[in-house]
Amino acid sequence: QVQLVESGGGLVQPGGSLRLSCAASGSMFGFYAMGWYRQAPGKQRGLVAVESSGGSTNYADSVKGRFTISRDTAKNTVDLQMNNLKPEDTAVYYCNVRVFTTSSNYWGQGTQVTVSS
Repeated sequence: QVQLVESGGGLVQPGGSLRLSCAASGSMFGFYAMGWYRQAPGKQRGLVAVESSGGSTNYADSVKGRFTISRDTAKNTVDLQMNNLKPEDTAVYYCNVRVFTTSSNYWGQGTQVTVSS
């Protein structure tokens, strides 16, 4: 019932910035968190940042101080502002919605972020 569409990925030089956006469509009820995960080749998918329905946020240690997640609950969107990008940030970034009442996860198709000089 939920579809997520990401946008904003691309190629950027080290030290540059990029803003990812995710728009959710479909019916969502109750409490749910929205966030971003990433997966680099040969590595496990891991949490980048998440914002709960109550507004609390969590970030991976590797992105603290550089990335900022922002959620617009009314619009069912979540953005990820990425500053001071590093080559190790290169990955496919996935938007995620987790509905707590059903323990259901919904994923976007992923958007490629490449940081290279």
